[in-house]
Amino acid sequence: MLEIQHLTTQAHHFWSQLDSLLTWDTMSDNIITQTVRDILQNVRRHGDSALLDYTRQFDRRNIQNPEELLIPKECLHQALKNLNDTQRQALEHAKKRIWDYHQHQSQKSWQYTEEDGTMLGQQITPLDKVGLYVPGGKAAYPSSLLMAALPAQVAGVKEIIMVVPAPDNVLNDMLLAAASIVNVDKVFSIGGAQAIAALAYGTETVPKVDKIVGPGNIYVATAKSMVFGTVGIDMIAGPSEIVVICDGQTNPDWIAMDLFSQAEHDEDARAILISADASFLETVQDSMNRLIETMPRAEIIRTALQRHGAFIQVNDLDEAIKVVNLIAPEHLELSVEKPQAYLSKIRHAGAIFMGRYTAEVLGDYCAGPNHVLPTSRTARFSSPLGVYDFQKRSSLIMCSQTGAKTLGKTASVIAYSEGLTAHAHSAEYRIK
Repeated sequence: MLEIQHLTTQAHHFWSQLDSLLTWDTMSDNIITQTVRDILQNVRRHGDSALLDYTRQFDRRNIQNPEELLIPKECLHQALKNLNDTQRQALEHAKKRIWDYHQHQSQKSWQYTEEDGTMLGQQITPLDKVGLYVPGGKAAYPSSLLMAALPAQVAGVKEIIMVVPAPDNVLNDMLLAAASIVNVDKVFSIGGAQAIAALAYGTETVPKVDKIVGPGNIYVATAKSMVFGTVGIDMIAGPSEIVVICDGQTNPDWIAMDLFSQAEHDEDARAILISADASFLETVQDSMNRLIETMPRAEIIRTALQRHGAFIQVNDLDEAIKVVNLIAPEHLELSVEKPQAYLSKIRHAGAIFMGRYTAEVLGDYCAGPNHVLPTSRTARFSSPLGVYDFQKRSSLIMCSQTGAKTLGKTASVIAYSEGLTAHAHSAEYRIK
């Protein structure tokens, strides 16, 4: 039987209990931090030589030439040919939906001219070069590649460099096929903190990029946090999360499997069900106890649910949304009769799945919106990965002679108040 924590908002200590449930240590321990720092410094100093050393050590690959790290385009195309029709069609269908959705996020440059002839505006430009970190080996995620590469291409990024670990020389055909379908510019078979270092600093073989995106383990996440500033990063992702609000009218087996779908990621994943119907919570518990035996990753699911899972009984749906806004979940399912009626009340969630038929996993693969989402309550101030993450905004200012005089007077007054005389004179010279 699954042991899942049951909470109720009527309990005196509910909010402190919820806070304890949500606590997740985002800091690496000292050993990991020092290990990653050493790897970054070594790759920065020794380039390809260090990359080869770490690849032999961590991925158990006997390679001597850095050119062997580059996966030829022919291998990507062959991997695509190796897929059966069903697999290829699934990738193509997902690609089209993700591409179409992100087309709606495209931003355009704009400008306007004031009455005195001064022009103001904003220029949108894509990043030049982006690095995609994609998990590889047995835990390969072609969906993560699609979600990172396609919005970058919609944004107009000139060059996309992908890195993927190949432990024991294992490379996943589905992943390589996805790289072929989206036409990634270069793919290198490297992983871990050393791959992040190569993308951030560049080596003789691996180009330096402007931004690194994509999920990874604790070493990858720590490395991304350390190279931020040298390059941009998307986010530091924590464990996967799902919160389901249900009115008690959805098939309990559906809800149970939705919770399992995120719990099977790893033992730190978080899965929470919220309902005002106490009997429904018990029914879902029964479904989970029965269905867990059919899951290949049952032990991972069991551990995640026992550590970080919860059933929360609330008084009504409005109170459920109050709880959700505190949790600020990565994924939120509104499995209720009229989900759109509650949409405006939800302030903090990475992605919102509305209605009984909208399983969260559809968003993981092919619905269209990005599945790279803020975790660990960062949805309070962060957004899903999108086209805007691969673009920069430059402010445009062009003063007419009249505008320079008007703005110069205002600027000089403020500059003098700040004790910056050269600033004031710079503005005043144009007035004279």
